[in-house]
Amino acid sequence: MSFDDDLLGEVSRGARALVICPDIRGAKHDLDAGSRLEEACGLALAIGIEVAEAFVLPVRDVKPNTLFGAGQVDNIAAKCELENAELVVVDGALSPIQQRNLEDRLKRKVIDRTGLILEIFGERAATAEGRLQVELAHLDYQQSRLVRSWTHLERQRGGFGFLGGPGETQIEADRRMIRQRMSRLRKELEQVRRTRALHRERRGRAPWPVIALVGYTNAGKSTLFNRLTGAEVMAEDLLFATLDPTMRAIRLPGVEKAILSDTVGFISDLPTQLVAAFRATLEEVTAADVIVHVRDIASPAAAAQKSQVLDVLRELGVTSDDGEEAPIPIIEAWNKWDLLDEERIAELRDIVDGDANIVGISAVTGEGIGRLVDRLDELLTVGSKLYHITLPAGEGQKVAWLHAHGQIVSQSDVVTADGAGGISDEDATDSGPQISYEVRLSPKEYGRFASL
Repeated sequence: MSFDDDLLGEVSRGARALVICPDIRGAKHDLDAGSRLEEACGLALAIGIEVAEAFVLPVRDVKPNTLFGAGQVDNIAAKCELENAELVVVDGALSPIQQRNLEDRLKRKVIDRTGLILEIFGERAATAEGRLQVELAHLDYQQSRLVRSWTHLERQRGGFGFLGGPGETQIEADRRMIRQRMSRLRKELEQVRRTRALHRERRGRAPWPVIALVGYTNAGKSTLFNRLTGAEVMAEDLLFATLDPTMRAIRLPGVEKAILSDTVGFISDLPTQLVAAFRATLEEVTAADVIVHVRDIASPAAAAQKSQVLDVLRELGVTSDDGEEAPIPIIEAWNKWDLLDEERIAELRDIVDGDANIVGISAVTGEGIGRLVDRLDELLTVGSKLYHITLPAGEGQKVAWLHAHGQIVSQSDVVTADGAGGISDEDATDSGPQISYEVRLSPKEYGRFASL
């Protein structure tokens, strides 16, 4: 086996698996055990694994060698035989020793939460940065597990050859090769980040506002993205259906063009190896003019999921501490309204009607989308000002632009070429009729007009 082989092995699509959620006494989680188990099953389904059985397993005392007690391991083995399961998914972090010992005892492949999410990210990442980040995270995960999988690691290398000094064991050589590859990946990533920063800066100079969709994984962001843009971004009932930022232009009633950005879904207990990759995909959010927090309001864990999202946004500096005005306005889109019963809708209706920044929607049926669009339009044009602009009557293109992008309050003929505090056409001749416009524009639209 070469150093860059997947130490997790191929997780075959269609493989039958037991999904186990360890409920460790004293451990703190934002989600309850039932919600965590449901999420673990969703992760397994996202990679094409067939869930034969799923259950929560209480763990009073963590066993260093196997995590579970001996009797529990025997019961898991019996369930594997009964369900004909070839894979065991443990929704938690397993040490290399625990993973190896469980595989020895169960005679089956064992994969933990980190390994499972890495498999999903590896399959779904599409951009250059996404692939580099996932490979880097995968290598970081692999190097701690060399001892588990490789049977030749006790051999020593000789003192000759380009690689390896006298007495260097195979495992030391392989770890060094992984470190070298990780170093190269970090350099490539730095270059990609610099390029993205330049693109983001260029977009920041453009007059078009940016709307970022954020939310817990499987909340319906991509479905909403497709509904608003008419695009065909992958939108399935799967966790992490979207891993790479996607952007499209949309038009609002008072804004000729806005950029809508779809982002990776948030998730609890994200593996540490993927934190950097995850945060990099959220850099676009920090430059947004408005954030739409898409929530699966039909989920029993909706409140805990909201807490997870807000914690990450706070760390990114997008939201501020309680009591302070948020740097970027946030709209909550309570999605999957169509899955609620009448009683639940009645409970939530008063909340939605009493808060302008909460909109009940169904991205699937289109319910509430019009109200969401109107609210976005209000927020993006809230800074609009009344500008006095004087143009030669023959400037048909600029006049048409003002009518298309602004709200013309009034217009009148003038004699002079000076627009009295507005914009005048310096290239115009002194003779010829001039028209003065009072037009309402957002600061970005005014900047765009000034550059025409």
